[in-house]
Amino acid sequence: MAPEPPLLSMSAITKSFPGVRALDGVDLDVQAGEVHCLLGQNGAGKSTLIKILAGAHQPDGGTIRWRGERVALPSPIAAMRLGIATIYQELDLMEHQSVAENVHLGHEPTAAGFVVRRKAAQASTAALLKRLGHPEIDPSRPVGELPAAQRQIVSMARALSHDVRLIVMDEPSAALDPDEVDNLFRIVGGLTADGVAVVYISHRLEEIRRIGDRVTVLKDGRGVAAGLPARTTPAREVIALMTGRDVEYVFPGRPAEAPAGESVLQVRGLARDVEFAPLDLDLRPGEIVGLAGLVGSGRSEILETIYGARKPSAGQVTVDGRKLRTGSVRAAVRAGLGLAPEERKAQALLMLESVTRNVSVSSLSRFSRAGWIDRNAERAAARDSIRELSLRPDDPAVPVRTLSGGNQQKAVLARWLLRGCRVLLLDEPTRGVDVGARAELYAVIRRLADEGLAVLLVSSEVPEVLGLADRVLVLREGRVVHTAPAGELDEHRVLDLVMQGSTEGSPAS
Repeated sequence: MAPEPPLLSMSAITKSFPGVRALDGVDLDVQAGEVHCLLGQNGAGKSTLIKILAGAHQPDGGTIRWRGERVALPSPIAAMRLGIATIYQELDLMEHQSVAENVHLGHEPTAAGFVVRRKAAQASTAALLKRLGHPEIDPSRPVGELPAAQRQIVSMARALSHDVRLIVMDEPSAALDPDEVDNLFRIVGGLTADGVAVVYISHRLEEIRRIGDRVTVLKDGRGVAAGLPARTTPAREVIALMTGRDVEYVFPGRPAEAPAGESVLQVRGLARDVEFAPLDLDLRPGEIVGLAGLVGSGRSEILETIYGARKPSAGQVTVDGRKLRTGSVRAAVRAGLGLAPEERKAQALLMLESVTRNVSVSSLSRFSRAGWIDRNAERAAARDSIRELSLRPDDPAVPVRTLSGGNQQKAVLARWLLRGCRVLLLDEPTRGVDVGARAELYAVIRRLADEGLAVLLVSSEVPEVLGLADRVLVLREGRVVHTAPAGELDEHRVLDLVMQGSTEGSPAS
C-alpha cells in the first residue's frame, strides 16, 4: 500500500526581487498533524516562502502540491479556500471592529445573500473561542481593547472559522509571557491532534525543542537542512546551519571589576500606582543593569517612567546630580537619557524615512542653520554613527524599513550615540532579531558600556539578562524581590524568584 503523500510539498521554489535572489530552489514538506519548524536568520527567505504559501507572492519557479495534487496559489483567498491560513507576527486585525467581525471577515454569515446575521456570527465565534480555551473573550468587544495574547487568539479563531488544514504561525510567542506561551502550545497540541498541520517560525530555539516535530533550516535563500528531528538535534548544530558558522549565544566578557565612581542615574522612591511599587536604583557609567521578570511585572513601565513617557505617582529621577522634571521626555533626553523601546517599528522608527533621518531625528538642532537643515552634515554624522555600529548596509540613504531587525535596532542605538546620551534604556533589545545578529548586538552593547555608557536593560529571555548584565534586579508583581550580581544567579533561580517571589537579597541600589 502506497504511503500517504505529504499534506504540503513545495519543491525547488525560486523567487527573485530586483537585485535580490530571495529563494533559490527551496523544498518544504509538511505532514498532516505535525508541527514543522521553519528556521533561519532574518533575510534567509522565511518570509518570502510563507508569503508564497499564503498566496501573497507568486513563485518564479518550482511546484506546490497539496495532498499530492499540483496546485497554484494565485491569491490569499485561493490559499484559504484550499485550507491554508497564515497568522503573521504583526497581526492584520481591524482594531475598531468586534472580535466576531474580525473572525468572520470576508465570509460573514448572511441571510438572503446580503444581510449579515450578527447573532449567528457571535455564536460561532464564541464556539471557536471556547475550542481555543478562551471562552472569556467577548465576541462583541472591539479587538483594539484586547491585550496582545487575546488578539492572537482572535487570529487563530479567524483561521479556524475556515476549514483550515494548515496554519502558518510567524513568531507567535514574541509578545507573550511564559504562561501565555504554555497556553499557545496547548492550543497547537489540540490542533495537531485534530490533524491540522502547523508551520511554526520562531527565533527561540528552546521553543522549537518543546513544540516542534521536524525542522527545516534556510540560509541565504537556500534550504540547508530539511526534516531534522526538532527535539534531538543539538542547538549548536541548528545555529551553525543557520549562520554558516559555529555560533552560540555567546556573551561578551564582563569587566574584571565592577564599575566604580559616582552614579550617573539615581532613582529614588519612583512608583506608579498599580504598575510598580517604589523603586530605588543607582546606575554607574560603564555598568549594565538588567531587570528580569514576567510580562506585567512592571519592567517596561519602569523604563518608560524613568524616560518621562509615563508620569510617576511618587519619586524622583536624577541624572548627573540634576533632578529631572518627571513625566517629561524632553527633559530626559536633554539630560542624556535615550530609550530603545520594545516596539521599535511603532514607537522608535520612521519606517518610510531613510536611515539618515532615523539616526538624526533626535539631533536635528545640530544641523540646523537659520531654520535650514544642512543635509550634507546630517548625512555625514549619520554615516559615522552607523559605521561605528557596523550597520548593514552602511548606506544611510536606504529606507530603514528595508533593514533586518538587528540592523533596525542598530539604527535606534546610532540615534542615541549621535545624541551623546549618557544612559541607554533598552527594552527587549533583541526581539525579532536572529541568532547571528544577536551576538553582534550583545557585543555592541558591551562595547558601549566599556566606553562609559550606562545601560538599563529589560528582556523576557532570562539567559539574555544574565549573560549581558553586570547586576540584576528581579521583579515580581511590580516589586524588586531580589538584587544580585549576574554571576551569582542562574536561570532556575531567577525563574523561581519571578514565580514564587522572595524578599531576600541586597538593596536594589
